Amino acid sequence: MSARWDLGFRALYRLLRLLDPAIRTMRAGSGLGNVTEVRIRGRHTGRTRSTLLGLLHTDGGIYVGHPNGHAAWTRDLLEAGEAEIVALGGEQMLVRAELLPPGPERKAAIEATGQHPFPGNVIYRLARRHILERGVYFRLEPVLDGAPQERRG
Repeated sequence: MSARWDLGFRALYRLLRLLDPAIRTMRAGSGLGNVTEVRIRGRHTGRTRSTLLGLLHTDGGIYVGHPNGHAAWTRDLLEAGEAEIVALGGEQMLVRAELLPPGPERKAAIEATGQHPFPGNVIYRLARRHILERGVYFRLEPVLDGAPQERRG
């Protein structure tokens, strides 16, 4: 079953790459659920790249992840250790990223994928076992004055 989800997610994310310009236009207009622009410094080029990701909020934390294991942006985030979140209005927030090990916090972040807009929320729910096995998720901590903000919750 997991091999099918692996192929399914690969196809889905190829489609999303093709649709990226349209998704950015929709997001710029009135927003698109929890989809947010995240800027991450590339591990090979050092150039900052913009990626649209679904921000997950649970237990006072902010999380991002990929359901099918590491992708280019997750490897970049792991290497950079930080990213910039760009809100719809253009406000920017620097965050530090910490890869979540298996455990209750990672599981809670994965369970929060129901916050994704349809049909993503349904797909992530159906693939929950696969995502728990393969997904790569990060906690994002806001950085204020060069130091991470204390976590509440």
